[in-house]
Amino acid sequence: MILEENLDVRTITLGVSLLDCASGTVKETCAKVYGKLTRLAENLVKTGDEISREFGVPIVNKRISVTPVAAVGAPCCRRPRDFVKIAETLDRVARRLGVNFIGGYSAVVSKGMTPADEMLIRSIPEALAATERVCASVNVGSSRAGIDMDAVRLMGEIVKETAERTKDRDSIGCAKLVTLCNAPDDNPFMAGAFHGVTEGDAVINVGVSGPGVVNHALKSCRGADFEELCETIKRTAFKITRVGQLVAQEASKRLGIPFGIIDLSLAPTPAVGDSVADILKEIGLEQPGAPGTTAALALLNDQVKKGGVMASSYVGGLSGAFIPVSEDRGMVEAVNAGALTIEKLEAMTCVCSVGLDMIAVPGSTPASTLAGIIADEAAIGMVNQKTTAVRIIPVAGKGVGRRVKFGGLLGGAPVIKVSKFSCAAMINRRGRIPAPIHSFKN
Repeated sequence: MILEENLDVRTITLGVSLLDCASGTVKETCAKVYGKLTRLAENLVKTGDEISREFGVPIVNKRISVTPVAAVGAPCCRRPRDFVKIAETLDRVARRLGVNFIGGYSAVVSKGMTPADEMLIRSIPEALAATERVCASVNVGSSRAGIDMDAVRLMGEIVKETAERTKDRDSIGCAKLVTLCNAPDDNPFMAGAFHGVTEGDAVINVGVSGPGVVNHALKSCRGADFEELCETIKRTAFKITRVGQLVAQEASKRLGIPFGIIDLSLAPTPAVGDSVADILKEIGLEQPGAPGTTAALALLNDQVKKGGVMASSYVGGLSGAFIPVSEDRGMVEAVNAGALTIEKLEAMTCVCSVGLDMIAVPGSTPASTLAGIIADEAAIGMVNQKTTAVRIIPVAGKGVGRRVKFGGLLGGAPVIKVSKFSCAAMINRRGRIPAPIHSFKN
């Protein structure tokens, strides 16, 4: 599984509460943040490497997530630039410790924005342009609160500005920015990871992967009925999750930090043989995007969760199947073949783990259209009581058909077409979309 099928532990993520770092001045807050993170995460990378060598399991990323910075900086930040100083501190921590990314430059504004929330959101373009390893996220809605459309409109503008500020690097800042609905407090995957206020002081969360393992297993049941197909996926997910459970327990013991959850998401990479799209083909689709794609993805997502929850008592985060276009070679091929459009991807997000993820669109796309795409995904999450997200990249200076290349796990993708019809009049309305009737459960 490891040598031939790309099985890996995608990330060990150390979640850290920074609530006790909040102080009356930005300088003091930054000093406390730097001190606490370097103390708690000093051995994170070393420990991950040791576990990887001893057990022979690749651990691709070591990451940190922190309390939403909007809450940490609220007592001291008086302007967006003050929040940027905290982002720069987080980036220094990440560089010193050698972690791949640090998440939590975030605000949770499901029902409205405080002045601090709005300042942090407005600081995101500068923060992501000025840092290398910081990831930002904003939660704009939930099934219990509805959707804050003022925040959605603002996020359309922020995505557009972030793209412009990093246009010399194919607008890569947007690859580190995600807008969510129903964001979980314990997600170990970037860019949406943050350490929720319901969590303890520090916790170890592990994200496993293994689409290549599932794809290989399905080759043994070609032509079989759906029962055998589902049983094969469940058994494989169980094995993958047990590997993650072992790594999580070892990391927790060696670091002296409690174990939180296993996120058993199938997270693809640009590597050959490590693709969720290939699994969909093995199920029986000529290309992802063909009729039947949403049903196949629903089957895959459900069986992965059913197999995983038998392997660990603490499954959390997102868990299921990711469909990030630029990070999945098979998805890129489907886009190039004309089989996969942004509209079909949106339909698929109704049944998978996240949403419209790592999609490159023309740089000329209006901010209101970006906000409309965010609103659509938030509505899917709100009504279906699941996490949805948008990580969309309006690549400055590039149009449909051009290619972008981000490198590493972020991969690269063609720029795809979005609707030319405007939603600006809707987006410019003020206020909130109310929560659905089934949200009232008290």
